[in-house]
Amino acid sequence: MLTAAAVVTQLGSNGALVAAAFAVLQAGGDGGDVGLVAAARTLPLVLFLLIGGAVADRLPRHRVMVAANALNCVSQGLFALIVLAGEPQLWQMMLLSALGGTGQAFFGPAAEGMLMSSVRGEQVSRAFAVFRMAMQGAGLGGAALGGAMVAAIGPGWVLAADAAAFAVAGALRAFLDVSHIPPREPGGGLLADLREGWREFAGRPWLWGIVVQFSIANAVVAAADAVYGPLVARDHLGGAAPWGLALGFFGAGTVVGALLMTRWKPRRLLLAGILCVFPLALPSAALAVPLPAGGLWAVMFVTGVTVEVFGVCWMTALHQEIPENKLSRVTAYDWFGSVALVPLATALAGPAELAFGRTAALWGCATLVVVVTAAVLCVPDVRNLRRRTHHVAKGAPADSADAERPVRGLG
Repeated sequence: MLTAAAVVTQLGSNGALVAAAFAVLQAGGDGGDVGLVAAARTLPLVLFLLIGGAVADRLPRHRVMVAANALNCVSQGLFALIVLAGEPQLWQMMLLSALGGTGQAFFGPAAEGMLMSSVRGEQVSRAFAVFRMAMQGAGLGGAALGGAMVAAIGPGWVLAADAAAFAVAGALRAFLDVSHIPPREPGGGLLADLREGWREFAGRPWLWGIVVQFSIANAVVAAADAVYGPLVARDHLGGAAPWGLALGFFGAGTVVGALLMTRWKPRRLLLAGILCVFPLALPSAALAVPLPAGGLWAVMFVTGVTVEVFGVCWMTALHQEIPENKLSRVTAYDWFGSVALVPLATALAGPAELAFGRTAALWGCATLVVVVTAAVLCVPDVRNLRRRTHHVAKGAPADSADAERPVRGLG
């Protein structure tokens, strides 16, 4: 049920990413306007993520997911309506994007906790890989189809299809079987829950170190993908369809990466994962050149393969080390750190292009990804955390890998 709902959501959302950018450009906006709409979606995501994580650890997670899907369905439906009606205003697109981001803030931690609490045993990483393979395969189809639909019938209809996808996915998630999840014990209030989640997060240097890394890497990659990518596609590649195909090739790479992870179980989970983050700098470099469409597609494919290796390793590490009743709060802190700088980066992408030029800005994005990825390898637990064959206890993480040596830094 989780997989089917994720497939439906990915089909709609990946096409909508392309459609939203070209809806802004079609309405007469520029790169700065595209960045503002992208930032408007991410800002409430940052503001409400921690609350969303606490709520998801207190309430049935599937109900939180359904409510968030309903909000996303309404916001995308209204977005489609104003685009199809003609001459959408920038503030309207920003407001509706913000509503979508609010829904995602509550959905994300609940979905991560629900997924990781649904599997156990030695086949955990394979289960995650199969789930992600199905999800990324849908993303591949959604991005390619979205780009083609934008070119053929316009962005409004793609946004409408995304609204319908949220409605279908929400209906599927309403029927999830949650009998395997232990009943929640009464907590000490929302603030107490947030403090407990913070202690769980801050006590692990590998965890907050990688989140800090991705707070910077995700920000610059988001600026490149949401702002510079559509502009390079418009000016050099021929428009929406080639850019949609580039995102599709990235999706194809993630499918191959997930397939690889059904067979490969690296012993040093985080070391293998972080080494596979370095290629995340390649798409920005390819756009800076810029490479022709074929070269960009090849780069996006390779990047998708390696990033998916990291994704499976990361989920396996969280499942192994974090107690079930704290999963949503810890993943909320993870998401919060990972997206905190995205609104700023996307909002500044347009001014940075004016100040330094698009090519210099893209090379800067690529350089930052390499630098922060190299820096996180200096954290000993990132290099040394090993895969175990048993699951972490549901109580305090007494046998965490961090207990193998003194925990320093924030811990």
